[in-house]
Amino acid sequence: MSAPTLAEPRTGRHRSGSVRVVAVIPAHDEEAQIAHTVAALRGQDRSVDEVFVVTDNCTDSTAAVASIAGARVRPSTNNTHKKAGALNQLLAWLLPRLDEDDVILVQDADSTLDPQFVSTALHHLDHGYGGVGGVFRGGPGGGFVGHLQRNEYARYARDVHRLRGKCLVLTGTAAMFRVRTLREVSAARLAERLPAGDGRGGIYDTTVLTEDNELTFALLHLGHRVISPSACTLETEVMTSWSALWTQRLRWKRGAVENCVQYGLTRVTWRYWGRQLMTIAGVLVSGIYLTALAIALFHDGLHLNPWWLGISAIFVVERVVTVRYRGWRRMLLAASMYELVLDYFLQACHLKAYADALLRTRKNW
Repeated sequence: MSAPTLAEPRTGRHRSGSVRVVAVIPAHDEEAQIAHTVAALRGQDRSVDEVFVVTDNCTDSTAAVASIAGARVRPSTNNTHKKAGALNQLLAWLLPRLDEDDVILVQDADSTLDPQFVSTALHHLDHGYGGVGGVFRGGPGGGFVGHLQRNEYARYARDVHRLRGKCLVLTGTAAMFRVRTLREVSAARLAERLPAGDGRGGIYDTTVLTEDNELTFALLHLGHRVISPSACTLETEVMTSWSALWTQRLRWKRGAVENCVQYGLTRVTWRYWGRQLMTIAGVLVSGIYLTALAIALFHDGLHLNPWWLGISAIFVVERVVTVRYRGWRRMLLAASMYELVLDYFLQACHLKAYADALLRTRKNW
């Protein structure tokens, strides 16, 4: 039998008799990172059987670098729907060529998986989960804004660990699904049991800003469970400027709000609606706190009020304890509350996202 061509996935059982794991990486101008991403997949303690890189409107050498690294490259065709559109094109071709029990790993091109990611995720898929996501830490660089994100991600990892993998969303950094689960999503979109998405049964909804969040909603509404095990770790790039971080978080926040509106109030989304209300409450409390502090300084000068001191002490303890994954030096530094810079920055981003969603301004990515 001749070797398979680029147009033919190497289907069939893994040599050990287990299911096949096929990695899918959408990439737009990622020549600097893609080789590391593929190498991390090749270095898994449970081997990945195939790595596909779908190059999407690239203007650099992503395709050549990915091919040299050992991935199979397939370009998107006339795609105007960014990551979701590129993934839908590849999955529409790939899924019919795989078995029901085979596994698709979808990951961002700017992320690198730790060696135990695939084996850990497979274990949880074998125990009935419909989707298994990653717990990410921030990569190097970015100066002060990068440092703040690394602290933020460390807190997220701590929360996931404490909740034993319970998560709100399977993030786009990396997630694994059975082929049969993705086929079920496609069929449900065509049957109008889920939002139609691209109207052709595409796995990812191309009409939303946060396609990963929407896919999580879809899985939960179909009765599947999702999890982000604390051992499914990876590293992802951080935004290296305040403007880039603003753009990223505005998309995330507005997308999350619009996903809630898209699905309405259901047995699944009530928790997400509650989270939005908590965010609004947090913004209001911060506004009241800063306003009261400004008024006090203007009229009476700075006085030590036991009430406000108590509240401030709670904030300090929370900042210190929740960053312990990054070591005692970071814990001591966190006590200075310098991270309020990021907190207020994100709250401003939240307000802008709510306003954009309400006014239905043009969506940008």
